[in-house]
Formats: sequence, structure tokens, C-alpha cells
Amino acid sequence: MQNSPKSSYDLIVVGAGAAGIMAAITAARRGKTVLLLEKLSKIAAKLKATGGGRCNLTNTLSNEDFMARFGREGKFMTPALNALDHKALIAFFADIGVESHAPDGYRVFPVSHSSVSIISALEEEMERLGVILVCSARVNALEHDGTKVTGVSTDTQTYAADNVIIATGGLGYPQLGAEGDGFELASAIGHKVTELYPAMMPLRTKETWVGDCRADTIAKVEIRIDLPKAKNIRAHGDLIFTANGIRGPVVLDVAREITPLIEKYGEVPLLINLTKGLNEEQIRSHIKNEIYKNPEQSVLTHMMTLLPESLCRSLCTLAEADPDTGFNKLPGAQRDHLIKLLTWMPLTVIGHDGFKMAMITRGGVSLKEIRPETMESKVISGLYFCGEVMNLDGPCGGYNLQWSFASGYVAGHLGESV
Repeated sequence: MQNSPKSSYDLIVVGAGAAGIMAAITAARRGKTVLLLEKLSKIAAKLKATGGGRCNLTNTLSNEDFMARFGREGKFMTPALNALDHKALIAFFADIGVESHAPDGYRVFPVSHSSVSIISALEEEMERLGVILVCSARVNALEHDGTKVTGVSTDTQTYAADNVIIATGGLGYPQLGAEGDGFELASAIGHKVTELYPAMMPLRTKETWVGDCRADTIAKVEIRIDLPKAKNIRAHGDLIFTANGIRGPVVLDVAREITPLIEKYGEVPLLINLTKGLNEEQIRSHIKNEIYKNPEQSVLTHMMTLLPESLCRSLCTLAEADPDTGFNKLPGAQRDHLIKLLTWMPLTVIGHDGFKMAMITRGGVSLKEIRPETMESKVISGLYFCGEVMNLDGPCGGYNLQWSFASGYVAGHLGESV
């Protein structure tokens, strides 16, 4: 990679993550001179870690379904996804030598299942295009004349450019360099930054019995938030109990909704279906059939046809039911309680470990001040945003990475139609 910078460029990109790299490549392919500044010693630290290092690039949902998973702000992505949807992103990587596939028909990975292959290909493409990369370069300020950007200043130098793209990410995973630099740069020139919350992370619960169930993963659960104004918020996926709470894909998905509610209410009640969507009537029928086949077996044995032993024992304790007695010998209230727990088990979230355990950030530069067709600032001309620095975040499953690449692609066109 070239690393001998000059003083003036067509474009300066601040932040060499997925969004910033895509923006730099896009602009360079259009004949622009590009300087890419990264404060860490290497590029793409967070991209390297994504998907456990396997790099879940995107998913195969339609654009409409994809945007719906981002909530009410999702429609902002329409121009970007029209320009670079998952099919176009797959084609982009194939063009630079990285083949991908969707083993489960949904999540798209490089065939290598290694983020290193993605990063290497992106580095090679930037070098081919003549993108100037400078690492260990922290941008301290945006230079401007009040109406348009004129460049950036680092600890050691000022670089001139008529266009600047902020692609610094959020606050999640500070060990990978996230410090909120972009929020400060945007605020300093008058942009509004919404409240920031950690998202996609484990959660802590009031209930301590969860620590007895750490050995087991519960597949295909549904989580609902049991608050009047959040009744429609739900997530599906695998659940893992921890020493002091819950984690797993379903928790990562719903955490982005829960962290603002914790700040507001102090604790957030959840209802969790543990039985792959079975309702109360279906569970009663299942248990009845098990009793018919094995009338002498215990409550615990019958419950273990649905869930692991450790969790079954904990549910029996919650229902004050003897796990070693026959199901039909339990008092009616205890039987009903067990059935209800199997259908919708209550848990109460009381906290989390903050941004140090958060994969992404909820909140960011206000979308109302950014043009979705170009990603250009409405506050000052020549300034663009892409990726997580904006107030738009989605669940796990390739959503946030697809958005980073798509927004970077649009921003890299520097205001020209895509």
C-alpha cells in the first residue's frame, strides 16, 4: 500500500473500516485522488473480528425485508440498497477475487470463512487503485470555511480536500479502536448526535437461577419485551444462559431495543418462549402424550423431552414443583405454573457491561441532517458520512456490514448520482 502522502486530495476518508474502505475504493475507481486515514496501526480491526472472524458479509433478504429489520429509520437505506444490495455486494467481492456463499440460504460468508481473505482483497484493490493509506493518524478536526469542508487536521499535519467522508464507526468494541471520534467531529461543525447506547451484547438479569443453566444452549426461542409500549418488540434465535444473565444470537438482536429501556426504567421485564414456539395448549398436549406413553415417569423426565435437565430443574423450583414426582400427581396450580413457564418464562434484565462488550452502537449522527441519496451533510457541503457513525443500526446476521458497504459505496460517489 502506498504510504507517502501529499498535502492535497480530491477526497479524504476518515476511518479504515468496512464503510471507509468501500468509500475509498469507489471514489478511486471514479478517478479521484484518495487519502485514507486510520488512527490504529492496521486497517479493518472490527471487520477482522466480525462474525467470530468468519465475516458474515450480508444476507439474502429482499431490500424491503432487510430495511424492516432496522425499524422505523430503515427506509433511509433505500437509495443505498438500490445502489448496492446483497447481490451487488457479492458481485463486488467476486470481482476482487473473493467468492462467497450462503450455507444456510440466509447468511452470506466468504467461502474461506475468514475475514482475512476479505481484508487482503480490499487492501490489494486499494493498492491497485493508488489509494494513499496512512495508519496511526488520528484526525482531530475538520477544516472548513463555514459553508464547505476544506480538509482535516491530524496530530502532525493538515491535509486539504474538497470532500471528506467520516467513517469512524461507533463506540462498540473500544479495544478495537472505537472512541466516538466521528461523533465529536460531527458535533463540532453543528451536526446533532442522538443519544448513544451499547447494542448487540450480553445482558444481566435480576434472576440468579440462570447461573445453574450455563451448560445448555436453548434453540429457537422467542423473546418479547413485557412493557406496554414495547409489546411488539420480539426476537428469535438461540439463547445461552450465563453466570449472571443471558447471551446468544437472540439476545444480541434484542439488546439494541433493551439498553435504552434500562436507562429509562431501571429494569426491563422479558417473556421467553423456550419451546420452539409451542403455545400452552400444544405443550399440554405434548405432556399428555408423554404421560400416556410413560405414565410412571417423573415430571423431570417428561419436561426433558422439551428442554435440557438443568433448565427443567430450575423451572420446577420456580413452580415449587417436585421434579421427581409424576406429572399427574402434582397439584393443579403447580402443573399450570409449569406449563406457563414453558410457554412464557419471565426474566428481568437489570444491566449490561456497557460499550466494552457491545458489538455496535445504537444512535449516532442524526439522519435528518444527511441526504440518503448521497450521504452528504445538509449542514456543510463536501462532508459525507457512512457506516455506524450514523443513527442506524440493525440486528446480527450481516445487516450492519451490508449497510456499511452500501453507505460507503454511495458516499464514495461524492454527491454524484449512483
